[in-house]
Amino acid sequence: MLKIGITGQAGFVGSHLYNTLGLFPEEFSRIDFKREYLDNNNQLDDFVSGCDVIVHLAAMNRHEDAQVIYNTNIDLVKKLVASLERTGSTAHVLMSSSSQEERDNLYGQSKKEGRELLAAWAAKAGATFTGLIIPNVFGPFGKPMYNSVVATFCHLVANGGTPKIDVDGDMKLIYVGEVVSEIISKIRTKANEALYIMPHTAEAKVSEVLRLLNDYKEVYQDRGEIPAINNTFELNLFNTYRCYIDIKNYFPVKFTQHTDPRGSFVEVIRLGVGGQVSFSTTVPGITRGNHYHTRKIERFAVIKGKALIQLRKIGTDEVLDFYLDGDEPSYVDMPIWYTHNIKNIGDEVLYTNFWINEFFDPNDPDTYFENV
Repeated sequence: MLKIGITGQAGFVGSHLYNTLGLFPEEFSRIDFKREYLDNNNQLDDFVSGCDVIVHLAAMNRHEDAQVIYNTNIDLVKKLVASLERTGSTAHVLMSSSSQEERDNLYGQSKKEGRELLAAWAAKAGATFTGLIIPNVFGPFGKPMYNSVVATFCHLVANGGTPKIDVDGDMKLIYVGEVVSEIISKIRTKANEALYIMPHTAEAKVSEVLRLLNDYKEVYQDRGEIPAINNTFELNLFNTYRCYIDIKNYFPVKFTQHTDPRGSFVEVIRLGVGGQVSFSTTVPGITRGNHYHTRKIERFAVIKGKALIQLRKIGTDEVLDFYLDGDEPSYVDMPIWYTHNIKNIGDEVLYTNFWINEFFDPNDPDTYFENV
């Protein structure tokens, strides 16, 4: 079993990598990293000596003073190299660099020089090093105004802001889940590559990304419909957008109920995509679920009975409680990377309608069990 540590574990890419490694408990053991280790030689040495693989992601991306960015990023690499030398480590080290390496700016310069420092250490120590040149990364939980323009636009559109396009350029993009898959592949193959240019998986103008996000706001957030999704990039962008909605105050969403002397009629979901619709009955006191998905879109609609739906983002402790009642039919959608369940808290049988955007495939279920 490979023992893997991630500097920058709590960051955007780091947290996704950490959580994804956790899906392979028989193959990888995660060695926890904390930012303060970089300021304490003993703690840093303990961390380094405990790792077979170190993924160096810790870096500063934005600051009003570019020299601070340069100094910080070089200092982080030098501290890591010093610890590798003190401990005599021959760990496989991977470092994330940037497509800005060749641009005339101090951020790109800091990433290039840092990568070269680690490559020189590996050559001297007889260790394996993988230097990753990564294009613009987007995905759930990126920090607005910091990680990417996609994160900033998602945050603004979802929360009533008005994004502004300064330059409507072409963006070469890669989804964070795809970056993580590439990193894990390099770990598995022990790739000794001082320079690996990770290919982008999508290309779009800034205005096209904003148009899609505005569409998601109108169709999904305002009207409750699942929008048309034409390719993997749009699925990834939609799942990213959903994670910027203030779900604490957005769910549960009540359906429009049409009632006459015959009874009532409720339209449960309008779809721009296909998928699978099912329903369940749950007896009082029983809980279903306690699992999460990394790519699927899912809706729970309570049509009869009383239910408690709970969500918790993987890697956090906060549990979100949503109470639904069939007397006022409503739904909750499940964001990716949120473990979720549904419990019958009433005295009668609970009727729930489920929709998910892809058929269940036992060979690729995208369903990971973890208690809320």
